Amino acid sequence: MPQRHSKNNNDLAFFTYDEKRQLGYGTQKERLGKDSIKPFDACCLCLKPFIDPMSCQKGHVFCKECILECLLAQRKDIQRKLAAHAAQQKQEKEEQEERLMLQKSRELDAFDQQNHGAVPQYNDRNHSTDKNGFHGANSVKATSYEAEALRTMKAFWLPSATPEAPVKVEAPSTGTICPEGKEKLKLKSLFPIYFSEDNSEQKKSNSLDKTYICPSCKVTLTNALSLVALSSCGHVFCKKCADRFMAVDKVCLVCDKACKERNLVTLVKGGTGFAGHGDHLEATDFKHLGSGSGLGLVRPAAKT
Repeated sequence: MPQRHSKNNNDLAFFTYDEKRQLGYGTQKERLGKDSIKPFDACCLCLKPFIDPMSCQKGHVFCKECILECLLAQRKDIQRKLAAHAAQQKQEKEEQEERLMLQKSRELDAFDQQNHGAVPQYNDRNHSTDKNGFHGANSVKATSYEAEALRTMKAFWLPSATPEAPVKVEAPSTGTICPEGKEKLKLKSLFPIYFSEDNSEQKKSNSLDKTYICPSCKVTLTNALSLVALSSCGHVFCKKCADRFMAVDKVCLVCDKACKERNLVTLVKGGTGFAGHGDHLEATDFKHLGSGSGLGLVRPAAKT
Protein backbone atom coordinates (compact mmCIF):
# COMPACT_ATOMS: atom_id res chain seq x y z
CA MET A 1 0.00 0.00 0.00
CA PRO A 2 1.54 3.37 -0.99
CA GLN A 3 2.24 6.03 1.62
CA ARG A 4 -0.01 8.99 2.17
CA HIS A 5 0.38 12.07 0.00
CA SER A 6 1.50 14.13 3.03
CA LYS A 7 4.59 11.94 3.42
CA ASN A 8 5.51 12.28 -0.25
CA ASN A 9 4.94 16.02 -0.42
CA ASN A 10 8.43 17.46 0.09
CA ASP A 11 8.14 20.81 -1.71
CA LEU A 12 6.64 22.73 1.20
CA ALA A 13 8.30 25.78 2.73
CA PHE A 14 8.37 24.13 6.15
CA PHE A 15 9.22 20.72 7.58
CA THR A 16 6.38 18.30 8.07
CA TYR A 17 6.07 16.02 11.10
CA ASP A 18 7.37 13.00 9.17
CA GLU A 19 10.35 14.95 7.79
CA LYS A 20 11.28 16.10 11.30
CA ARG A 21 11.21 12.52 12.53
CA GLN A 22 13.40 11.32 9.66
CA LEU A 23 15.92 14.10 10.37
CA GLY A 24 16.14 13.12 14.04
CA TYR A 25 14.26 16.05 15.56
CA GLY A 26 11.95 15.66 18.51
CA THR A 27 12.20 13.57 21.66
CA GLN A 28 14.27 10.41 21.35
CA LYS A 29 14.59 7.74 24.03
CA GLU A 30 17.04 4.90 24.27
CA ARG A 31 17.33 2.10 26.79
CA LEU A 32 20.72 2.08 28.50
CA GLY A 33 22.77 -1.06 28.22
CA LYS A 34 24.65 -3.03 30.82
CA ASP A 35 27.88 -1.12 30.22
CA SER A 36 26.23 2.14 31.34
CA ILE A 37 25.33 0.81 34.79
CA LYS A 38 27.80 0.47 37.64
CA PRO A 39 28.00 -3.12 38.95
CA PHE A 40 27.05 -3.73 42.54
CA ASP A 41 30.55 -5.00 43.34
CA ALA A 42 32.32 -1.83 42.11
CA CYS A 43 33.69 1.01 44.21
CA CYS A 44 31.83 4.31 43.93
CA LEU A 45 35.13 6.23 43.69
CA CYS A 46 37.47 4.21 41.48
CA LEU A 47 34.66 2.31 39.66
CA LYS A 48 36.72 -0.88 39.85
CA PRO A 49 35.93 -4.14 41.65
CA PHE A 50 36.25 -3.24 45.31
CA ILE A 51 39.11 -4.36 47.56
CA ASP A 52 38.33 -4.57 51.29
CA PRO A 53 34.88 -3.00 50.79
CA MET A 54 33.43 -0.61 53.34
CA SER A 55 29.97 0.90 53.45
CA CYS A 56 28.47 4.01 54.99
CA GLN A 57 25.16 4.07 56.83
CA LYS A 58 23.38 5.10 53.60
CA GLY A 59 24.60 2.02 51.71
CA HIS A 60 27.32 3.47 49.47
CA VAL A 61 30.18 0.99 48.98
CA PHE A 62 33.83 2.05 48.67
CA CYS A 63 37.24 0.44 48.67
CA LYS A 64 38.89 0.90 52.04
CA GLU A 65 41.91 2.67 50.53
CA CYS A 66 39.76 4.94 48.33
CA ILE A 67 37.48 6.19 51.09
CA LEU A 68 40.35 6.72 53.54
CA GLU A 69 42.26 8.77 50.98
CA CYS A 70 39.12 10.78 50.24
CA LEU A 71 38.45 11.57 53.90
CA LEU A 72 42.13 12.45 54.48
CA ALA A 73 42.09 14.82 51.50
CA GLN A 74 38.91 16.45 52.82
CA ARG A 75 40.49 17.00 56.25
CA LYS A 76 43.59 18.57 54.71
CA ASP A 77 41.37 20.87 52.66
CA ILE A 78 39.40 21.82 55.79
CA GLN A 79 42.64 22.65 57.64
CA ARG A 80 43.77 24.83 54.72
CA LYS A 81 40.44 26.69 54.65
CA LEU A 82 40.49 27.17 58.43
CA ALA A 83 44.01 28.65 58.25
CA ALA A 84 42.95 31.02 55.43
CA HIS A 85 39.86 32.07 57.40
CA ALA A 86 41.91 32.71 60.55
CA ALA A 87 44.43 34.80 58.57
CA GLN A 88 41.61 36.84 57.06
CA GLN A 89 40.05 37.48 60.46
CA LYS A 90 43.43 38.59 61.81
CA GLN A 91 43.91 40.95 58.89
CA GLU A 92 40.42 42.42 59.31
CA LYS A 93 41.11 42.97 63.01
CA GLU A 94 44.38 44.77 62.27
CA GLU A 95 42.68 46.94 59.63
CA GLN A 96 39.90 47.81 62.09
CA GLU A 97 42.43 48.82 64.75
CA GLU A 98 44.31 50.93 62.18
CA ARG A 99 41.11 52.68 61.14
CA LEU A 100 40.30 53.46 64.77
CA MET A 101 43.79 54.89 65.32
CA LEU A 102 43.50 57.05 62.18
CA GLN A 103 40.09 58.28 63.26
CA LYS A 104 41.43 59.26 66.69
CA SER A 105 44.38 60.98 65.03
CA ARG A 106 42.06 63.01 62.78
CA GLU A 107 39.91 63.99 65.77
CA LEU A 108 42.97 65.14 67.68
CA ASP A 109 44.21 67.14 64.68
CA ALA A 110 40.81 68.79 64.26
CA PHE A 111 40.72 69.63 67.97
CA ASP A 112 44.27 71.06 67.79
CA GLN A 113 43.41 73.27 64.78
CA GLN A 114 40.24 74.51 66.47
CA ASN A 115 42.08 75.52 69.63
CA HIS A 116 45.17 77.08 68.02
CA GLY A 117 43.41 79.26 65.47
CA ALA A 118 44.42 79.61 61.81
CA VAL A 119 46.70 77.33 59.92
CA PRO A 120 50.35 78.44 60.34
CA GLN A 121 51.99 80.01 57.32
CA TYR A 122 55.55 79.71 56.10
CA ASN A 123 57.53 82.47 54.33
CA ASP A 124 59.72 79.95 52.54
CA ARG A 125 57.91 78.42 49.60
CA ASN A 126 60.29 75.48 49.47
CA HIS A 127 59.71 74.67 53.11
CA SER A 128 58.82 71.02 53.57
CA THR A 129 57.76 69.08 56.59
CA ASP A 130 57.09 65.47 57.35
CA LYS A 131 54.21 63.60 55.75
CA ASN A 132 51.94 64.47 58.68
CA GLY A 133 52.77 68.21 58.65
CA PHE A 134 51.55 71.23 56.65
CA HIS A 135 52.57 71.83 53.04
CA GLY A 136 52.26 75.53 52.17
CA ALA A 137 50.04 78.33 53.37
CA ASN A 138 47.09 77.52 51.11
CA SER A 139 47.07 73.76 51.61
CA VAL A 140 45.43 71.64 54.23
CA LYS A 141 46.95 68.97 56.33
CA ALA A 142 47.14 65.60 54.60
CA THR A 143 46.62 62.78 57.03
CA SER A 144 48.48 59.51 56.86
CA TYR A 145 45.27 57.77 55.92
CA GLU A 146 44.79 59.98 52.84
CA ALA A 147 48.44 59.64 51.87
CA GLU A 148 48.13 55.87 52.04
CA ALA A 149 44.96 55.97 49.95
CA LEU A 150 46.66 58.12 47.31
CA ARG A 151 49.69 55.87 47.26
CA THR A 152 47.70 52.66 46.79
CA MET A 153 45.17 54.08 44.33
CA LYS A 154 44.92 51.89 41.22
CA ALA A 155 44.54 53.14 37.67
CA PHE A 156 41.42 51.29 36.57
CA TRP A 157 42.04 52.15 32.89
CA LEU A 158 45.27 50.13 32.84
CA PRO A 159 44.84 46.33 32.77
CA SER A 160 48.00 45.84 34.83
CA ALA A 161 46.86 48.30 37.52
CA THR A 162 43.18 47.29 37.73
CA PRO A 163 42.15 46.83 41.36
CA GLU A 164 40.99 43.40 42.39
CA ALA A 165 37.95 42.77 44.54
CA PRO A 166 38.89 41.29 47.91
CA VAL A 167 38.07 37.60 48.20
CA LYS A 168 35.90 36.86 51.21
CA VAL A 169 36.84 33.54 52.80
CA GLU A 170 33.84 32.05 54.55
CA ALA A 171 34.16 29.83 57.60
CA PRO A 172 34.33 26.25 56.27
CA SER A 173 32.41 23.31 57.61
CA THR A 174 34.57 21.13 59.82
CA GLY A 175 32.79 17.87 58.97
CA THR A 176 33.69 15.45 56.18
CA ILE A 177 31.01 14.42 53.70
CA CYS A 178 30.29 11.28 51.72
CA PRO A 179 31.57 11.69 48.14
CA GLU A 180 28.55 9.82 46.78
CA GLY A 181 25.59 10.78 48.97
CA LYS A 182 26.78 14.29 50.00
CA GLU A 183 25.75 13.71 53.62
CA LYS A 184 28.01 14.00 56.65
CA LEU A 185 30.33 11.05 57.00
CA LYS A 186 32.67 10.13 59.81
CA LEU A 187 35.32 7.46 59.78
CA LYS A 188 33.78 5.65 62.73
CA SER A 189 30.43 5.37 60.92
CA LEU A 190 31.98 3.20 58.18
CA PHE A 191 31.79 -0.55 58.59
CA PRO A 192 33.40 -3.38 56.55
CA ILE A 193 31.12 -5.65 54.53
CA TYR A 194 31.70 -9.27 53.54
CA PHE A 195 30.30 -10.96 50.43
CA SER A 196 29.91 -14.72 50.25
CA GLU A 197 31.85 -15.98 47.24
CA ASP A 198 30.57 -18.88 45.17
CA ASN A 199 33.24 -21.57 45.56
CA SER A 200 31.49 -24.36 43.68
CA GLU A 201 33.54 -26.35 41.17
CA GLN A 202 31.22 -25.43 38.30
CA LYS A 203 31.67 -21.70 38.86
CA LYS A 204 35.43 -22.06 39.19
CA SER A 205 35.75 -23.87 35.89
CA ASN A 206 33.36 -21.65 33.89
CA SER A 207 34.35 -18.16 34.97
CA LEU A 208 37.48 -16.32 36.00
CA ASP A 209 35.58 -13.48 37.69
CA LYS A 210 34.38 -13.68 41.24
CA THR A 211 30.74 -14.56 41.71
CA TYR A 212 28.94 -13.71 44.91
CA ILE A 213 25.90 -15.46 46.33
CA CYS A 214 23.45 -14.91 49.15
CA PRO A 215 24.59 -17.10 52.06
CA SER A 216 20.98 -17.91 52.89
CA CYS A 217 19.21 -18.81 49.62
CA LYS A 218 22.40 -19.34 47.53
CA VAL A 219 21.10 -17.06 44.75
CA THR A 220 23.74 -15.36 42.61
CA LEU A 221 23.91 -11.66 43.42
CA THR A 222 23.38 -9.31 40.47
CA ASN A 223 22.28 -5.72 39.85
CA ALA A 224 18.71 -6.98 39.55
CA LEU A 225 18.60 -7.90 43.26
CA SER A 226 18.37 -5.51 46.20
CA LEU A 227 21.14 -6.22 48.70
CA VAL A 228 21.15 -5.65 52.44
CA ALA A 229 24.24 -5.51 54.67
CA LEU A 230 24.29 -5.88 58.45
CA SER A 231 26.22 -3.05 60.07
CA SER A 232 26.75 -5.20 63.16
CA CYS A 233 28.76 -7.93 61.42
CA GLY A 234 29.04 -6.85 57.77
CA HIS A 235 27.52 -9.89 56.04
CA VAL A 236 25.52 -9.22 52.87
CA PHE A 237 22.19 -10.90 52.04
CA CYS A 238 19.52 -10.43 49.42
CA LYS A 239 16.66 -8.24 50.58
CA LYS A 240 14.16 -11.09 50.48
CA CYS A 241 16.14 -13.15 53.00
CA ALA A 242 16.88 -10.12 55.15
CA ASP A 243 13.21 -9.22 55.44
CA ARG A 244 12.15 -12.82 56.01
CA PHE A 245 14.77 -13.93 58.56
CA MET A 246 16.98 -11.16 60.00
CA ALA A 247 14.14 -8.71 60.53
CA VAL A 248 12.16 -11.38 62.39
CA ASP A 249 14.80 -13.45 64.21
CA LYS A 250 17.10 -10.45 64.97
CA VAL A 251 20.19 -12.59 64.37
CA CYS A 252 22.67 -13.03 61.51
CA LEU A 253 22.34 -16.34 59.64
CA VAL A 254 26.11 -16.65 59.13
CA CYS A 255 27.74 -15.71 62.43
CA ASP A 256 24.68 -15.82 64.76
CA LYS A 257 25.43 -12.30 65.93
CA ALA A 258 22.50 -10.31 67.26
CA CYS A 259 21.23 -7.47 65.08
CA LYS A 260 18.46 -4.93 65.25
CA GLU A 261 16.21 -3.29 62.72
CA ARG A 262 18.53 -0.27 62.40
CA ASN A 263 21.45 -2.56 61.51
CA LEU A 264 19.85 -3.48 58.17
CA VAL A 265 21.48 -1.19 55.57
CA THR A 266 20.26 -1.39 51.98
CA LEU A 267 23.22 -1.15 49.59
CA VAL A 268 22.84 1.49 46.88
CA LYS A 269 23.14 0.30 43.32
CA GLY A 270 23.03 2.45 40.24
CA GLY A 271 24.89 3.90 37.34
CA THR A 272 27.63 6.33 36.53
CA GLY A 273 27.56 9.41 34.34
CA PHE A 274 24.03 9.98 33.09
CA ALA A 275 22.74 6.55 34.09
CA GLY A 276 20.15 6.72 36.83
CA HIS A 277 18.91 4.50 39.63
CA GLY A 278 15.98 2.15 39.61
CA ASP A 279 14.18 0.52 36.71
CA HIS A 280 13.65 3.54 34.41
CA LEU A 281 17.13 3.58 32.90
CA GLU A 282 16.46 5.58 29.73
CA ALA A 283 18.45 8.36 28.08
CA THR A 284 16.23 11.13 26.72
CA ASP A 285 17.37 13.71 24.16
CA PHE A 286 15.33 16.54 22.64
CA LYS A 287 16.37 18.36 19.46
CA HIS A 288 14.52 21.23 17.81
CA LEU A 289 15.06 23.27 14.67
CA GLY A 290 16.93 26.56 14.80
CA SER A 291 14.96 29.56 13.54
CA GLY A 292 16.24 30.66 10.14
CA SER A 293 19.68 29.04 10.33
CA GLY A 294 18.70 25.49 9.49
CA LEU A 295 20.80 24.23 12.41
CA GLY A 296 19.35 22.42 15.38
CA LEU A 297 19.91 23.29 19.01
CA VAL A 298 20.29 20.28 21.26
CA ARG A 299 19.10 20.30 24.83
CA PRO A 300 21.21 18.04 27.13
CA ALA A 301 19.60 14.80 28.16
CA ALA A 302 17.88 14.91 31.53
CA LYS A 303 18.88 12.43 34.21
CA THR A 304 16.27 9.75 34.73
